[in-house]
Amino acid sequence: MSGLTKCVALLLRGWGHSKMTIRMKDIAKDLGLSQATVSKVLRDHPDIGESTRQRVLERVKELDYHPNPLARSLVTGRSFLIGLIAPSLLHPFFAEIAVALSDVIRDRGYSLIVSSSQEDPELEKEEVSRLLGRYMDALVIASTGSNVEQFERMDSKDQPYVLIDRDLPGLGANFVGIDDTRAGYLATDHLISMGCRLVAHIRGQDNSPGNGRFKGYKQALQNNGLLYSDDYVVRRSYVDIETTRQGAEAMRLLLERDPKPDGVFCFNDPLAIGAMSTILEAGLRIPEDIALIGCGNLPNNDWLRVPLSSIDQHSQTIGRRAAELALNLIESKQTPRAQTTVLDPTLVVRSSTQKQQKQ
Repeated sequence: MSGLTKCVALLLRGWGHSKMTIRMKDIAKDLGLSQATVSKVLRDHPDIGESTRQRVLERVKELDYHPNPLARSLVTGRSFLIGLIAPSLLHPFFAEIAVALSDVIRDRGYSLIVSSSQEDPELEKEEVSRLLGRYMDALVIASTGSNVEQFERMDSKDQPYVLIDRDLPGLGANFVGIDDTRAGYLATDHLISMGCRLVAHIRGQDNSPGNGRFKGYKQALQNNGLLYSDDYVVRRSYVDIETTRQGAEAMRLLLERDPKPDGVFCFNDPLAIGAMSTILEAGLRIPEDIALIGCGNLPNNDWLRVPLSSIDQHSQTIGRRAAELALNLIESKQTPRAQTTVLDPTLVVRSSTQKQQKQ
């Protein structure tokens, strides 16, 4: 008997059944059907005829019947739970991923458990252990660290997981994210096309998104004949928590440069929003004095004091693809070959970069 089966059996034994409890076999007996037929209806199995399906669903609704998830787990050996570990639960990018992920797995009878690592690799390890201790069928993780040991351990135990947003080179894991080098290139090249000649970058951490967008930034400068300077790159230790404050502080440092930058590409939108507040507080105009672009294309970008140009990371698509991958891992009889899904980012232009081009 597996650990999950033992846990469920003990819970069921303690739960008991009141006289008013409606069970699947009661519905089957009432309708003169087999319990297997009722089960197939509740699982939306295609083998059941429409008239039988309607009879069962009407009776289920009348009796307000809800399948016992613990009993279901006892039979299937699954918890029907998927865990999501994100660096921040306040960052809209990860919130959008969570919503899209939840929508997909809910249709398949699964529920989502959400947790945060708060950009702390040690806390991430604890959260992985905690969720696995609750018998998650799969984990979806935007990893904060660079250590692959915990993932290799999960691989050795055939524990399904999907990495999102942040890839870990050399791991060979299932991954869903965007082409971050392309994102950095698109943002920087757009600023240059708008007439900027001294483009700064508020960059992310030393992980795949941070390094990729930084690489794209440098490529765009080089391809447009502009010089790169370390003086115009500011690194932030945390880019998904306390983000707006981090962006404001980084922009204050850039405004001390002589000459000041006339364009700034920020690793993400919350950093750009913080940078925007500093620019405006300094009495400078956006985009006339400094053009500004972020990454993430958050829903509130249109409603900022200066609507923010951004790179769309397709967060909802990331969530849906990660959900489909996780479900495939759970429900496959053999471990599928790891898949890497890299989405192409797109440029979204708003007022923060629409400056008159220099002749």
